[in-house]
Amino acid sequence: MPRAADLRDRLADEIDRTGFGAHGIHVRVGDETAQRRWTPDVREEIHSVAKAVCVLAAGIAVDEGAVSLDEPMRDILGDAPLGPGVERITLRHLLSMTSGIDLPWSPTMMTDWPDLAAEFLSRPTRGRVFQYSNASTYTAMHVLARRVGDIEEYIRPRLLDHLGLGDVTWARCPNGRVLAGEGLALRTEEMARLGHLVRDGGVVDGRRLVSAAGAAALHSGWVETGSTGEGYRRYAMAGWDGPGDAWRLHGAHGQLVVFAAGAVVTVTADDHAGADAVAAFAARAAGA
Repeated sequence: MPRAADLRDRLADEIDRTGFGAHGIHVRVGDETAQRRWTPDVREEIHSVAKAVCVLAAGIAVDEGAVSLDEPMRDILGDAPLGPGVERITLRHLLSMTSGIDLPWSPTMMTDWPDLAAEFLSRPTRGRVFQYSNASTYTAMHVLARRVGDIEEYIRPRLLDHLGLGDVTWARCPNGRVLAGEGLALRTEEMARLGHLVRDGGVVDGRRLVSAAGAAALHSGWVETGSTGEGYRRYAMAGWDGPGDAWRLHGAHGQLVVFAAGAVVTVTADDHAGADAVAAFAARAAGA
């Protein structure tokens, strides 16, 4: 049996055994693919996996010379009001959650202030302290838009069209900006296309969409998070280190793209509590 089909079958058996609320799985090993569905094949919110698209957008902008990940905020935003020390914050800090700006997630964060990005940037920084927050990614895309224009329109011809996702739309905040850390809906196989791009170092079907460094940023330059939980101890830009020797993109309610032993395992689901165990099983099974 081809390796992709074998890995799919083992993962599907584990999902059925545990009752994990999977909607679909997609496995790619080399050029082989295999899939399985439990629910109708429709586009669903991918939650924080959307952060990977933000990192790729930034990587493309770097490739085109529009921005540097290490430019301080003051150079990009000019005279915009900034909190103490924030003028030295960079896109790299925002995308790696190390700005040291305290603004935790809430379900109403997009409407709690007239302008979430302005609120975020007005707060003081505590130094290079890790704090995971959608506000950080949202602000990063607001900053990047100063150089490249509307983020969705920027990446459509450069990324989305080449992935066969040209009709995808990104949900927006009341100020008209993309939500950035969420707000994208994809089918399981469509989300797997992002994994394929990253696995192959920014190339799809022989065409380079982002530099190798831009793709690798999702799983390099790890920062310590302070967590002791397996798979949550180190974060890059959008990627979590683990479980085990794997790394993954991880969205709420079980949206996963697990990179392990050359395999890319993509999961869509509605099961937040069971996602870590499924990611760990996928990593073990890929390496077996």
